Amino acid sequence: MCNIAAEQTSTWLMVDPWEALQSYQRTAVVLDHFDFEINTVMGGIATADRTKKHARIMLLAGSDLIATMSEPGVWSERDLDHILGKYGVMIIERAGSDMDQAIDSLSRWRHNIHLIHQLIQNDVSSTKVRLFLRRGLSVRYLLPAPVVDYIEENGLYTDEGPTASAAGGAVAAEREREREREKGKQRECEPSSSSAMS
Repeated sequence: MCNIAAEQTSTWLMVDPWEALQSYQRTAVVLDHFDFEINTVMGGIATADRTKKHARIMLLAGSDLIATMSEPGVWSERDLDHILGKYGVMIIERAGSDMDQAIDSLSRWRHNIHLIHQLIQNDVSSTKVRLFLRRGLSVRYLLPAPVVDYIEENGLYTDEGPTASAAGGAVAAEREREREREKGKQRECEPSSSSAMS
């Protein structure tokens, strides 16, 4: 679904399925993985003059996530220090979230917490989309149409079952793309009707 959304709405955004194809991974582990893949394996990101430059890896999240980081016992101190200290976070403002209060309790990492204020209020979140769908409400016009079509075609988020999570949907999407690639390979290997007749 994320691939569908990125392909439909962006010329520069891409989606990597690694996290969705894993069993549960802590956020710190996911950030370490992408730091290693981009900066060590790939040698950084290509610049206009074709040299490679070290990429700064950061967590991008809604302000509802930063609120959980300030709640005692939700995140380990070690993970918070790793995520906020080593990488940093870009927090997108969400309606109803008190970012200042959340950040106050994370003041030791304030230099590495960057807020993105909304100029136009957008209260759409994956949590709300899943809630709407479980209640039988429409999410058309909240998401790109191909994403809504994919959700409906695959019956995602209609219950609390294994496909109700975002990771479950991503895994299903990746499996569907793999099936489509296999079908394409099979078609390439089949003799065309004109060569079969000769």
